[in-house]
Amino acid sequence: MENLQNIRVAVDAIVFGYKNNNLYVLLIEQKFGSADKYWALPGGLVKEDESLSNAVIRELHEETNVQLTFMEQLYTFGDDIHRDSRNRVISVAYYALVEASNLEIKADTDAERVQWCKIDEIPSLAFDHNLIIEKAIARLKAKLTYEPIGFDLLPEEFLFSDLENLYCTILEKEIDRRNFRKKILSYGFLDQTDHFSPIKNGRPAKLFRFNQLKYSDLINKGFHFEIKFA
Repeated sequence: MENLQNIRVAVDAIVFGYKNNNLYVLLIEQKFGSADKYWALPGGLVKEDESLSNAVIRELHEETNVQLTFMEQLYTFGDDIHRDSRNRVISVAYYALVEASNLEIKADTDAERVQWCKIDEIPSLAFDHNLIIEKAIARLKAKLTYEPIGFDLLPEEFLFSDLENLYCTILEKEIDRRNFRKKILSYGFLDQTDHFSPIKNGRPAKLFRFNQLKYSDLINKGFHFEIKFA
């Protein structure tokens, strides 16, 4: 029996940013595909001659002007054959982390607008993009506890309190800050710099920097990162 297929492959990008003690996701307002404008995740169809990861990088650059430092494949969405009313489309979703405070975002190609949206203020999105974001948030929360990916959301130099607040915000839990600080510093992959916070409020606080080389060396020696909360 002849098996004829007319299935398209797309990629979607869930880009998380963190600023002012809030977690954000990057959304675009679509220009095409409907008479009505709608908000959606950045993404699009994969070209015949490109890899999935290159398609994500290209679509993000074209639609939002964002370039990535951390990106990981999340999940493949296609069980709902009617997830896109126009065609049968299977989407491979990637989630990414960026330092958002000084990032210049700019809409282009088929994006009318691009903006950061707080996680708790996400509107009803196109297709199954709300479900995709839910899965990405669950992955982010889980991975924060066994891999130090949170540093990709912070500036190169940061206050230790910024790291504490990031964990509290994303995991939606309060932490024992004294024990958290003691444990993180005991790992040895944070360098305390000679720079101080520009915020003049009380006693000056020194800034820290994540040392990727030290962390990689620890991993090669069998180090296991783990953060647990009660």
